[in-house]
Amino acid sequence: MDRLMPTIGCLIVIGSVIGGYTWHGGNLALLWQPSELLIIGGSGVGAFVIMNDWHNLKEALHASFKGFFHSSTSKAEYLDTLLLMNDILKIIKKVGALKLEADMDKPEDSEIFKKYPRVLKKKIPVLFLCDSFRLLISGQSIPSHELEPLMDNEIDFFHEEEVKSAHCVHTLAESFPALGIVAAVLGVILTMTKIAEPPEVLGNSIGAALVGTFLGVLLSYGFVGPLAKKIELLADKEKEMMYVIKTIIMCYVMKMAPQMAVEFGRRAIPSSVRPNFFELEEMLKK
Repeated sequence: MDRLMPTIGCLIVIGSVIGGYTWHGGNLALLWQPSELLIIGGSGVGAFVIMNDWHNLKEALHASFKGFFHSSTSKAEYLDTLLLMNDILKIIKKVGALKLEADMDKPEDSEIFKKYPRVLKKKIPVLFLCDSFRLLISGQSIPSHELEPLMDNEIDFFHEEEVKSAHCVHTLAESFPALGIVAAVLGVILTMTKIAEPPEVLGNSIGAALVGTFLGVLLSYGFVGPLAKKIELLADKEKEMMYVIKTIIMCYVMKMAPQMAVEFGRRAIPSSVRPNFFELEEMLKK
């Protein structure tokens, strides 16, 4: 259901605007102004290219796609994360951390990770997990009070990278109302060339010009702005998942048993998607 929310939201926005307009006798044909869309959309894309380098542009486009088609972290994904961490810690306890070196280098090829495809889709949390476990695999003993700030810094770094894409999309959203005014002014300029025409011709021309302002504001506040907020929300959700992974690793570094470390990780999950104690215990028994 979460994956459908952006589509449902767009349909509500479009339905509300068009429904209210036609209810008052509005002519839908007058709203169809391809030239206005070209001016606003093309200028917006151009501004987007100007304010980004190639890397940021790709990341912003990827984040936009992700924001529209992906859902936030579910209870099932958190449960799989806990089970994956339990499997990893048990292997480390049984045969040592070096056994997992290949798995951490290429998690997409690891039989351990392949058991949990929902987790593998979370690229940033998986990267954070693998980088963190490489510290244990290296054999160097790092005190917990030194390891924790290092992990917190990495979580903040990943989060800032994700949020940067949201800020780029938000800046694009802020530009649309002004670009809509540009389209409207150009429309007024064209209208002035028809000053000798009958009033009905001038009225249609002015109405068409004002469509530019309408489209700019609608694109900004009805579509692109909310998309930027969704990208930021997904980044926050991935940060929460990384904190769960960090909690489990820190508990294990403090010599807790794997099952106890996983239980503390469960308690770090947001309450809205947190599996209860008995759900986790039942899955660990399988």
